[in-house]
Amino acid sequence: MTRPRIAITIGDPAGIGPEIVLKAVSDTEVVAACQPVVVGHEQVLNRCAEAIGFEPGPYELVHVKTPGIENVRPGELSAEAGAAAEACIRRACEMGLAGEIDAISTAPINKESLRLAAIPQIGHTEMLADYLGAPDPLTLFITENMRIFFLSRHLSLRGAIDYITEERVHEFIKRVYSAMTDFGFATPRIGLAALNPHASDGGQFGDEEEKRLIPAASRARGDGIDVTDPIGADSVFAMALDGKFDCVISLYHDQGHIAAKTRDFHGTVTATLGLPVLRTSVDHGTAFDIAWKGIANPVSMKRAILAAVEMLTMRGETTQN
Repeated sequence: MTRPRIAITIGDPAGIGPEIVLKAVSDTEVVAACQPVVVGHEQVLNRCAEAIGFEPGPYELVHVKTPGIENVRPGELSAEAGAAAEACIRRACEMGLAGEIDAISTAPINKESLRLAAIPQIGHTEMLADYLGAPDPLTLFITENMRIFFLSRHLSLRGAIDYITEERVHEFIKRVYSAMTDFGFATPRIGLAALNPHASDGGQFGDEEEKRLIPAASRARGDGIDVTDPIGADSVFAMALDGKFDCVISLYHDQGHIAAKTRDFHGTVTATLGLPVLRTSVDHGTAFDIAWKGIANPVSMKRAILAAVEMLTMRGETTQN
């Protein structure tokens, strides 16, 4: 079978993105599994390779040039770096919509650089939603055998709590069920994280479980979905790692991020579903303090690329090339 074509964006060029991309696309396991297509600036990649003393293997490059990118310096915030990061993401999305690639894997971007460049979107998910015409994407974290879906992500804690309604949670459970069945889970077991400590101990502190979460889970079970009532967040993720659930629904950003990154910071992979093109990503930042020093760990970038291949296989999707 033809290897799938994976577009790999270099992220913020002043961060560790160029380094981990070069290392990942030179990895024999990655090359055996897919056709990596690096989306970035040739001079930046060559400068980075020289700086870290690394000679990458041959790779396909889609060159993306933006004003001033030649002046970007490792570890420094700049509008030029933010604009370059956005341009690479936009180009990868164009390739996806044109059927030139099968999936996108992204290196980390820096939100401050995006702001300096006056990019209106706050991050990857928002850009992907706009450029791929999918207003409500689904975020999935994969850490070992633990899969975490996020009801909300880039909201304040107050906003995230207000966002939790019976109707939203019920609809989200159905979306998670559909996503899991797409990946071959005939009857996925879904763990629902609670909001309050100990799932509020019967309403002793907080009533979100009783008024919003339990009714939503009950309705979903009425739809034939195997989902739990809310389980304390200090237990539900460990239960998933023990194999009791196929996935967990996290109610807000840090609830799931802490669980995944504490377990395996470098190995956690993000997937964005509900788009015309599958996207996977590292789940760490740009690490400006070690940019272009030859010490950045490429494991998460490699795993993100391989996760895209695996997910395409599970969906039964193959390249058209």
